[in-house]
Amino acid sequence: MPFSMTTLLNACWVLFVLYWIWSARQVKSTARTEPAWSRLFKYWLPLLIAAVLMEPNRWYRGSMLGGRFLPELDWLALTGLVLTIAGLLFACWARVVLGNNWSAVVQLKQDHELIERGPYRYVRHPIYTGLLLAFLGTAVAIGEWRGLLALVIVAVSFWRKLRLEERWLAEQFGAAYTDYMRRVKALIPGIL
Repeated sequence: MPFSMTTLLNACWVLFVLYWIWSARQVKSTARTEPAWSRLFKYWLPLLIAAVLMEPNRWYRGSMLGGRFLPELDWLALTGLVLTIAGLLFACWARVVLGNNWSAVVQLKQDHELIERGPYRYVRHPIYTGLLLAFLGTAVAIGEWRGLLALVIVAVSFWRKLRLEERWLAEQFGAAYTDYMRRVKALIPGIL
């Protein structure tokens, strides 16, 4: 992948993380949260491993993880960058619509609201959808097996997290959430 493409890809992720941190400052008080030890092993550790795998460095050169699953072509790297940007923007849109109901971990907030507008019309977990698309885009841009491994790690982590979220939201909102689950797929519109 050309150096400038690597720089753009990194810049996208850095800007996303900065926005995510900045936007987290005004959220509702927590009513229920998952234990810290559970969050560490189920979500934070897998995300850290995925981030290290995606890091544009030469640690993986000569290993199976550094092997290519896609040819090193500029148009593929550009396609990956576009997918990454699209995914990050989709996640940010979902974050804006979710407003002060958002949390980085599985939580229920005081006066938690069931949001069904914006990207939540299309998928129940659009932040995960956007981030998975961004990880896919980064994997395509990198073109190495380590990118696909990172994507799988993140997907498994998000799937586990969304299952707990859905259980808690179904307990909180009852029939309204069950109906929402029937109408709207979890991650991919009309499919999954």
